[in-house]
Amino acid sequence: MFKKLVLGAALALAPAAGFAAGAYETHVENIPFSFDGPFGAFDQNQLQRGLQVYTEVCAACHGLQYVPFRTLSSESGPGLPEDQVRAYAADNFEVFDVVLDDFRPAVETDHFPGSNLETAPDLSLMAKARAGFHGPYGTGINQLLKGIGGPDYIASLLMGYTGKEKEEAGVVLYENTAFQGGWISMAPPLSDELVEFADGHANDLHHMAVDVASFLMWTAEPKMMARKQAGFVGVLMLTILSVLLYLVNKKLWAPIKRKEVDL
Repeated sequence: MFKKLVLGAALALAPAAGFAAGAYETHVENIPFSFDGPFGAFDQNQLQRGLQVYTEVCAACHGLQYVPFRTLSSESGPGLPEDQVRAYAADNFEVFDVVLDDFRPAVETDHFPGSNLETAPDLSLMAKARAGFHGPYGTGINQLLKGIGGPDYIASLLMGYTGKEKEEAGVVLYENTAFQGGWISMAPPLSDELVEFADGHANDLHHMAVDVASFLMWTAEPKMMARKQAGFVGVLMLTILSVLLYLVNKKLWAPIKRKEVDL
């Protein structure tokens, strides 16, 4: 009876094992972002370039429905002047106003619109959704030292297209070395020199992918710098307190220890 159970389990697991053996091996590149590590910080210029890439390329399909326009003026974020934020919202987006029962130009108190396609996920929290086991570092202390892996995955995905295509069930799929399974329905969104930056920064595929990945990390963690600063202050205070407690404890017990030695 026991042999039959073992044989049955082996047969049941055989297809799964075969699938795992033939599974597509994904590759997520290790990218040194400025905000990695406990003392890392967002690069404001990079966030502004990433915002431009999102606006000119990604926004056609993907939304940022959890991000208010007004946060673009945050000093720990893109840091745009308030007048530029108002102009950016009004010039690039429309929102539906229930009072007017019609669409109107967006204002700084509005949120970015949601995705235009049902198959296009919202990107507000994408960098966190792809964190942990989806990134190159896994979980634990490496996340504190090197980052959560989400931005690495996004940048690697944008750079991971091989140029190969296939059609399944009437859907065109594109080979991508970072995507689970190796094939993705999203066509390559970026290419060299697709976006022109006002500051003259490099606009090849690699730099644009890293810039927009950094911006999406900020949309997912807009308070990251404040949390890091609070954490550093907390660790510093605990260290000072530990030293003081050690010295006080040593001073309180010193007379008793001297009496024991005299005895």
